[in-house]
Amino acid sequence: MPKMAFGTSFMSITKAKDAVKNALKTGFLHIDTAQSFNNEEGIGQGIKEAGIDRHNVFITTKIAAEIKNYTGAEYSVEKSLEKLDTDYIDLLLIHAPMPWDEIKGRKRYFKENLEVWKAMEKLYKSGRIRALGISNFKKEDIKNILENCTIEPLINQIKIYPGSSNAALLNYIKKSTHIIPQAYFPPEYEKILENPIIKNMSKKYGFSPQKICVKFAIQIGSCPVIKVKDEEETEEFRNLDFSINEEDMKTLTGLGFKN
Repeated sequence: MPKMAFGTSFMSITKAKDAVKNALKTGFLHIDTAQSFNNEEGIGQGIKEAGIDRHNVFITTKIAAEIKNYTGAEYSVEKSLEKLDTDYIDLLLIHAPMPWDEIKGRKRYFKENLEVWKAMEKLYKSGRIRALGISNFKKEDIKNILENCTIEPLINQIKIYPGSSNAALLNYIKKSTHIIPQAYFPPEYEKILENPIIKNMSKKYGFSPQKICVKFAIQIGSCPVIKVKDEEETEEFRNLDFSINEEDMKTLTGLGFKN
């Protein structure tokens, strides 16, 4: 799995096609999408139009958070394969442990997530999925999978940036599991880019606030899914060959990334 993925959330089919085509030509080889993004068709088109061999592209997609049964999960993946116009998916995730409109609810959907996971394991064994993972799973949700699965999750895609609150979860993942944490940056993350501390750090290192936050996520031990606005930003993220010093990492951590 390439360490950095190109994110496609909130992109239309057409925009996803053009963005993916440009990203692949720029050097990205990992494309992240989801059933709920409603743009998998554009991802497949963009890969083909870029003229890059499918086997050189790593595709991640996610089973919609609202799908919580074996049959629904299996059917949804068949539709994803069809839309992506591919014979296999490199990494398949459960998008969230519960439906989005219940994300702060008490019901944990432990039994239902295991049904979805069993369907994913079947698809993995058939060769149509190369690796399995989860997204937005908290400690108890992760333990439910680990204690009942045949194939362990490869990654957990979670929010990791200065100002997020997943430090305790990241610590559990790194110390108690073999799961790779993968950072993503939701819309609310953009508020932190206006923080004076990050802006000053941006000037100090000569990189954009976005790159400072992505580098923070890398140095804290994750693989990021980046989201860019245009071709210029896509090109900009080719270079992450710098390090944030220890003192500045502590400052960024102090913005809210706490246990």
